[in-house]
Amino acid sequence: MSEYQYYEFQAIDRPLSRTDRQTLRDLSTRARITATSFTNSYEWGDFKGDPAELMERWFDLHLYLANWGSRRLMIRLPTRLVDRRLIDAFLGNVDCATVRDGGETLILDIERDEMEFEDWDDGSGWLAALAPLRADILAGDLRLFYLLWLTAVETDVLAADEPEPMPGIGPINAALEACAEFFGIDHDLVQAASERSAAEPPRASTSPEVQKILAALTVREKTEILTRLFDGDAHVAAELRAKVRDRMAIETGASPTGARTVGDLRARAHAIGLAREQAAAEKHAAEQKRRAEEAEKIRRARLVAIARQGDGVWNDVETEIERRNAAGYGKAADLLFDLKTIAGERGTIEDFRRRLGAIRERHARKERFLERLAGLE
Repeated sequence: MSEYQYYEFQAIDRPLSRTDRQTLRDLSTRARITATSFTNSYEWGDFKGDPAELMERWFDLHLYLANWGSRRLMIRLPTRLVDRRLIDAFLGNVDCATVRDGGETLILDIERDEMEFEDWDDGSGWLAALAPLRADILAGDLRLFYLLWLTAVETDVLAADEPEPMPGIGPINAALEACAEFFGIDHDLVQAASERSAAEPPRASTSPEVQKILAALTVREKTEILTRLFDGDAHVAAELRAKVRDRMAIETGASPTGARTVGDLRARAHAIGLAREQAAAEKHAAEQKRRAEEAEKIRRARLVAIARQGDGVWNDVETEIERRNAAGYGKAADLLFDLKTIAGERGTIEDFRRRLGAIRERHARKERFLERLAGLE
């Protein structure tokens, strides 16, 4: 296969109508199209549509993968539910991510090229693993943007004294892990960032702070929320949580800036890398030792079995030599090496040498066999 491309789109907030699906079908006769998704792969040729246009018109998520090292993820977000200034603060020095303003929506576009991966990947399953990132962002979790900020740390475009944009990203969840793996973000940097927790406000409605803020909403605000909920607005809960978070941030004076610097993160990532390499070396050494001990047990068992056969083993040596092929010569030579070891342990090495000399004389014309006896003297 000379090339491979995988495209997947997902609609979350609004399912595709029959007309929408027909329009998409005109772009690809082979694609799998449902009311919430569009999926296709190409081994030859290219997708006729523009993923950016499809995102603006129909979809909330898009994933692209090519076997030459290109990977892309797009996430569409309602503008009113995210703070564009905060996002821009994270992404100011990030080359692999941009945010496009579509009026009522923002589209986060993440793309990395010329990436190298050892294993073949057909792309399926990745969007399902990454999809929770969108819901996390709408719930006020900005750790994805910190993860993207780490790509700037990775490429040395940030000064060593630059502070991290939030206290950390721990404990890292499965979607963030999948994102770091999908885009090949340095594992040691991600682990260093994960060692400190991101500050999160209480989410449960039973929290006294949350109940206090909800009770303070005006009658008009509550009526608007209930009306939108009745009409089926998919973002009512997310928008309400955003209001609560903003109010709590004002009351607590929370700051997005952490204490660690880029230099601190790089140093910690380096230490993590060294520890990982040491652990791998120790594991490898332990495995080598285990294999050597197992091989020695097998060797000792073989020597005991050979020793019990007595002179019959010498007859086996002659039988293998008379086969006059490489396999027979190899087996005969192996038996002779084992017999030498046994003779050395029993103090009968001179007898072994005498019998070996007789074998050499009887088979002096078998040069290929004699070559295998190097080291027996």
